[in-house]
Amino acid sequence: MRRIPSLDGVRAIAIILVLLGHLVKWKHISVSIIGSYGALGVQIFFVLSGFLITNLLIQEHEESSTVNLRLFYIRRAFRIFPAALVFFAVAAVLFWQKLGNYHLLAALFYVANMDNSRPWFFGHLWSLGIEEQFYLLWPLALKKWFRQRTKLLILVVFVTPLFQVLLYALKVRNGIAGSLPVFADQLAIGCLLAIFHKRVPRIRKPWAAAMLVLVALSIWFHADTPVRTLFALFSIKPLVDVCIAALILHVIQVPYRCLNCRPLVWLGRISYSLYLWQELFCSNPFFHSGMLLIVPAVICAGLSYYAVEQPLLKLRDKWFRSKGRDQSSSRLSIELTLVPTSPQAADVAVSPAQIA
Repeated sequence: MRRIPSLDGVRAIAIILVLLGHLVKWKHISVSIIGSYGALGVQIFFVLSGFLITNLLIQEHEESSTVNLRLFYIRRAFRIFPAALVFFAVAAVLFWQKLGNYHLLAALFYVANMDNSRPWFFGHLWSLGIEEQFYLLWPLALKKWFRQRTKLLILVVFVTPLFQVLLYALKVRNGIAGSLPVFADQLAIGCLLAIFHKRVPRIRKPWAAAMLVLVALSIWFHADTPVRTLFALFSIKPLVDVCIAALILHVIQVPYRCLNCRPLVWLGRISYSLYLWQELFCSNPFFHSGMLLIVPAVICAGLSYYAVEQPLLKLRDKWFRSKGRDQSSSRLSIELTLVPTSPQAADVAVSPAQIA
């Protein structure tokens, strides 16, 4: 499929924020001011995922009046599982003494976000669990309630902070605190962007600059009291989500050269593998090499991208092309069987009236 301009650059920025956030969190670098931007990087990934997946599903529905769930899940499996399984295998071999069966099963079934006791080398799998659960549930919901999709997503946006307030009031600290409903509004904003992006007029650069500043400054607000927490949940966080979605749309409408330069595009394309492998380096409490930890993470990500991701994606595309040819051949065969090929054949064709 045609790649959307600037989005690889957006992915690159998001993964850079995550890497820096992890380096600060594990005290590999001491620039604490950038530590909070790691969560913002994940937030960008969530909004972007909601947009891209919903955009694909809506395009398919426009072409075929339905969503083929089987083919969707096959595409996602080819995209996600191979690189993740290789990472799981390597991590299990390296840290088998610290890895319980429960942690491994939670990782394999993408429910690590509910596993609060997961070891540090599986710490980042919470977000992949959120994404995979979204990939599982949203296509089902969209297919069933396609006409009500906008109302459903708006409902999710309003219910999510209420759910978070409930968890806050009940002082919930178990796996529910990391469940999909806690982050569903970020994904829903991306989904709404996919629905309305063709109707939104071009966002002017001054407005985009103002939203970028707002997003950048949002991490300075500390929700350290009940009142500030409520203000953050119902005002700042939704506003930041909307600004992220608007900025994504803006850089699609106005493809900036910096977001489409080769190094940044390449980093965005390997961002999935980089997110997987950076945990072994940038979040490793036993390494103390500062920014240099990014180098082995990028090397492992590159190996994963070229040796695992790309071959499997090519195999997927080849399989889908063969399925398309088989279906086209089947349709052509049926048409040649049912449609008369000569005037003589037309004379002896059986009409529906005759069958009745």
